[in-house]
Amino acid sequence: MPTDLKRQEVAELAELLRTSAAVAITDYRGLKVSEMQSVRRTLREGGVELRIAKNRLLKIAAREADRTALEPLLTGPTALATITGDEVAMARALADALRPYSRVVTVRGGLVGDQAVDASQLTRMATLPTREILLGRLAGGIAGPLTGFAGVLAANIRNLAGVLNALADQKRSTEGAA
Repeated sequence: MPTDLKRQEVAELAELLRTSAAVAITDYRGLKVSEMQSVRRTLREGGVELRIAKNRLLKIAAREADRTALEPLLTGPTALATITGDEVAMARALADALRPYSRVVTVRGGLVGDQAVDASQLTRMATLPTREILLGRLAGGIAGPLTGFAGVLAANIRNLAGVLNALADQKRSTEGAA
């Protein structure tokens, strides 16, 4: 029998799933309370919210939020990591927070936007360079050929100026000898 408290929890979870850019589902079994607090603190510093929820309520919320791809991942004790911003930042923060507990905690998978991803894809996302580094590489990739092209154009003008200087020097030397 659904209670008002459970309805409210489902509504909050559904809203969290709707507004999140990325969601990761992890198993937290085997973590002590102090370790769980440490994981939450590390995730919070990265802008990631970690929430423990009952699978039954999460499944209902996933259906309400049209995130049904999460349902197969909701078995056993479930922790839900969400972020509203950069998806790669969530994967990186999750990997950093769970690294000391990798023998105990497992990442089951999640969603990036509306795409379902497995644990290996989340791990690969965590190893991607930051957005700023990727933008810098893109700018360098665009600027590199343009700089080379400008150098080639400038070289022709430089060479012409060198030839004209050599001719002027040669005329001066022949006039001075005559």
